[in-house]
Order: sequence, then C-alpha cells, then structure tokens
Amino acid sequence: MNSKPAISVIVACRNEREYIESCVRSILAQEPPPGGFEIIVADGMSDDGTCDILARLVNENPHLRVVENPGVIVSTGLNAAIQVSQGAVIARMDAHTQYAPDYLRQCMIALQKTGADNVGGPWIAKGTGIMGRAIAAAFQSVFAIGRARAHDLNYTGVVDTVYLGCWPRTVFDRFGLFDEELVRNQDDEFNLRLIRGGGKIWQSTLIKSSYQPRGSLRSLFQQQLQYGYWKVRVIQKHTIPASIRHLVPGCFLLSLIFLALASPWSRLALSGWIGLAGLYLMCNFIASILTAARAGWTLLPVLPVVFACYHFGYGYGFLRGLLDFVILQRAPTSAFSKLTRTSGDEVGRVSSH
Repeated sequence: MNSKPAISVIVACRNEREYIESCVRSILAQEPPPGGFEIIVADGMSDDGTCDILARLVNENPHLRVVENPGVIVSTGLNAAIQVSQGAVIARMDAHTQYAPDYLRQCMIALQKTGADNVGGPWIAKGTGIMGRAIAAAFQSVFAIGRARAHDLNYTGVVDTVYLGCWPRTVFDRFGLFDEELVRNQDDEFNLRLIRGGGKIWQSTLIKSSYQPRGSLRSLFQQQLQYGYWKVRVIQKHTIPASIRHLVPGCFLLSLIFLALASPWSRLALSGWIGLAGLYLMCNFIASILTAARAGWTLLPVLPVVFACYHFGYGYGFLRGLLDFVILQRAPTSAFSKLTRTSGDEVGRVSSH
C-alpha cells in the first residue's frame, strides 16, 4: 500500500481453522470508510492449519497482514498487531462475531461525533442450538451479568467498558498498550485505566455486531472461571473494582461456603445457609421464567443451570484468584493460572466481562 489506511483492524487468533477465513472475508466486505482500512491478524502459533489459510489469504489480498504472536494470549496478540499497524484509528474485531456491513463506518462516525477515546456497540450474544441459545439469552439478563450498560441493546451513551473497541491511535500513546500479564480481562483493565486517566468510552446502538457465545455448560463454566480469576488481578492492580457487580458472585459463594462450614455447630448458620440458598433458587427460577418468556419457552429447562454456571463459575474463579494473588501471593504463572491459558479459540474470543 502506497498510503496509510484510515483504520487498522486488528484480530488476535489461535487455531481458528474453522472461522478465520470467514472472519477475514467478512471484514474485507465492510463498507470502506474514507481512507480505507488494513487487516492485521496476530496468530498465536496456531498448529491446526490456520497459518496455511492465512498465508493463502495474504497472497489474495494486499490489505491483509499476518504477524506472529509467540506470547499466544490475547493481550500479546493485540499489542503485536497494534505495533505494526499504520492506521490513525485502531479497531479490534473477533473471529466469532458477525458484523453489520457498516460496522467500521459507524465506529468512525461515533469517534468523530463524540470525541470519545473508545467506541463500540452493545454486546449482543446469538447462540445456536438449545444450549447456545440459552447461554446467549442469559448473557442479556441482568440476573446473569448485573446492570452492565454494555449489555443493554438500547443504550447509547457513556459506559465503563464496551465490546471489542475502536480507538484513535493516540489513545495507546497516552494510556499504553494492553497488559500482557493478563490472560483474561485485559480489555477490561485497559478501559479502567483509560477512564481513570480522564478518557471517555462511548456506546452507540448504530455500531452493530453479534457475538457467538459458548455452546456447552462446561465451556461456559470454564470461561466464567477465567473471568473471575483474572478479575482479582485487575482489582489488585487498581486497588478498587470498576463496578460492585464484579464482587457479588465471589461474596455470594464465600457466604455459602462459610455458612455451610459453620452449620454443624450453629443452628443460626444452618438457617442462614438455607435462607441464602433458597433465595438464590427463587431468584434463579424467576429470572429463568422471565428470560424464557423473552427468548423462548423451550429454553426454560436449561436456563437455571446456565445461570448457575455464570454465577458459580465466576465466583469460584474469583475466590481462587483471591487465594493465589492476594493470600498466597503467587505469580500469575502459578499452576492454576496456567490452566486458563487454554488453546484453540480461547485466544480469539473476546475477553471482557
């Protein structure tokens, strides 16, 4: 390319053989904003044939570049892509997300109109199959994720975090790159750093995309466990959480554990455990009915378990993070944190919560 593009689209991936070609082609099909765009894919040392597909696509299109991500995780991949990018605007895109044709153009419009340091659209989930649809439906529920404006499909305005992200390049000069210590929550930490540095994050309903969530209870539980675990490290770095909702699952689970352990010696503790567990089951049941009424009654049988995976996975991860990072003061490379460095599409999927 003889001139610098207006936007650099960055994608972090690993072992995305089934998705990477459709991802790249969908980005290439975007309505080009004035000045055009380039695509930079940071590959996390894939060993499933992803590299061969990318090499073919690079030969077909001069707007696509591939860089190696020897660090494997999302944060190192995004940073590697940013460092070689040429655009005045950086837009992150994900292999497991579908985008409206005007996604990039609307990002540019939002940046220009609001003067924000980061813009994006609502975090919308669309799953397939009964379990995938139930996980997606719960993802949009206040009971699963709290009152996070980033999950509000109708909200336009200032938010504390936003899905994926699109930034003026100068933002990274002001606030630094993504924290490469964090296997998860690196975008959440970056947004927290941005806000506390005086920056502004803006959500626009005109920026449209849909995220494909996990398709099984096991993968959902593991994902939430990772979010909770690394959230502790983010809070430890910044001394206070970005939102009180990040503390609720861990406090709830800790209360259940404490009351259960004390129950053999205290009738009050036993009553407290029964009351707390009963209250949760009642709230779960009500939330499942309300969610099924909105998303489909066929989802009702599995929604209570899906909600439990969101809460107990995140809560357990948070408590393990407290144990490792705060109490035992282990390094992030401890035995448990290594389990969160999973291979496959974990690298390519979004990592905020």
